Amino acid sequence: MSTPPKHLGQASALPASPEEAELDYVPNPRPGSLYLVRFAAPEFTSLCPVTGQPDFAHLVIDYAPDETIVESKSLKLFLGSFRNHCGFHEDVTVGIGQRLALEMKPKWLRIGGYWYPRGGMPIDVFWQSGPPPEGLWLPDQGVAAYRGRG
Repeated sequence: MSTPPKHLGQASALPASPEEAELDYVPNPRPGSLYLVRFAAPEFTSLCPVTGQPDFAHLVIDYAPDETIVESKSLKLFLGSFRNHCGFHEDVTVGIGQRLALEMKPKWLRIGGYWYPRGGMPIDVFWQSGPPPEGLWLPDQGVAAYRGRG
């Protein structure tokens, strides 16, 4: 990585769209080690592409770093940029995973999108970049299936 992070330690405005969001990557502090990094975004929001109404999800992003790791402030800004973005649950979830995998080039990445009900039905979307590396500990993502109000 040749450029310093654009967001870390700086005032940064929320990007207007996911396309405008710039993700920062920094060198892996433990290169050569096999370990898992998890980000959870329990209050993720985007907009329905048909009605424009807000959609809510609990996202869990797990990855095994290779040469770089994603800088968390830039990831928060990227995820926040979806607040005004219209997209189906499948497109949003898979798109986030694919962008991270393409730019960061981790050994492995998975994303779970646990979406709250739309039309009375929750929609969960899962994507991974391929099979996990041999020996990588994969904890459960820890998000219970939606059961409505108890």
